[in-house]
Amino acid sequence: MSTGSGTTELLGTEGVAQETGIVAGQEVTARSPLQLFWRRLRRDKVSMTALGIVVLAVLVAIFAPLIVNVAGAPDPNVQNPDLLDSFGSPSGPTSENFLGVDQRGRDVFARVVYGARISLLVAFVSTAIIVVIGVVLGLIAGYYRGWVDSLLTRAMDVMLAFPVLLLAIGLGVACADGCLNGVIKPGLTVVITVIALSLWPYMARIVRGQVLSLREKEFVEAARSLGASHSRIVFREILPNLVAPIIVYGTILIPQVILFEAALSFLGIGIQPGTPSWGSMISDAVGVFDIAWWFMTFPGLALLLVVLAFNLVGDGLQDALNPRTSS
Repeated sequence: MSTGSGTTELLGTEGVAQETGIVAGQEVTARSPLQLFWRRLRRDKVSMTALGIVVLAVLVAIFAPLIVNVAGAPDPNVQNPDLLDSFGSPSGPTSENFLGVDQRGRDVFARVVYGARISLLVAFVSTAIIVVIGVVLGLIAGYYRGWVDSLLTRAMDVMLAFPVLLLAIGLGVACADGCLNGVIKPGLTVVITVIALSLWPYMARIVRGQVLSLREKEFVEAARSLGASHSRIVFREILPNLVAPIIVYGTILIPQVILFEAALSFLGIGIQPGTPSWGSMISDAVGVFDIAWWFMTFPGLALLLVVLAFNLVGDGLQDALNPRTSS
């Protein structure tokens, strides 16, 4: 009887071990947070596919000249009147011009490829500036509170209430010859400045809310009791715990910035005329869409695909970085 119960107990233990992945004679290897994060992310097939699209878009932007040359397409600003018909209408996709040409005879394929450079450059640079400003001011406002928090919070409210398009138009006109001794120059600098000034309060508000919660935690109180300085507590204790939400929100900000840049380019603000940009291409195609559908369709699809991919990657990162997600 005792032998039977011992066997049953042994089999039960072995079954539990198999279910939990523990097998006799094997060592259990602890996984680092990075390994757990990557394991969760790999399970999300949609996010991994979107990540592949993002990487492809970045590679296209980096190697745009090489891609255009290999494809045998002309440079994006080369005008070829021979590709227009007798009425001056652009020709559609052909074996020589994969995506057709615009009303000036410029190759749409080359302009879409080069347009990725503008959109991604503005997106990454603007997001980096937004993250730096928002994180620093959010940390200061959330940690020190009092009049510092009130002052910074009111500044955020003012920026959020400010009409963005009016700011963009004003900067575009005022900085036609440069502003702040040439720091803000016409072109991409104006676009990046407008986007950064408009969106940093969102990042700052998220960081401030997180800091207000973290500053009351036990590890912060322990650091204070050990005599740690305010700067050490903020940047060595609190900031590392904000990495996950900063990464997630920064990733979600990128598609917003891309759409913002496209909207400003559509309005003709900032981007110099002739510069390949998905927003400016869509703007140029509005008047000829009924006779040249390809001119708006392909940059629009590129914009849609990249923005959707970044949004899906952001959702995947949010799930993968969530400690409550099963590993």
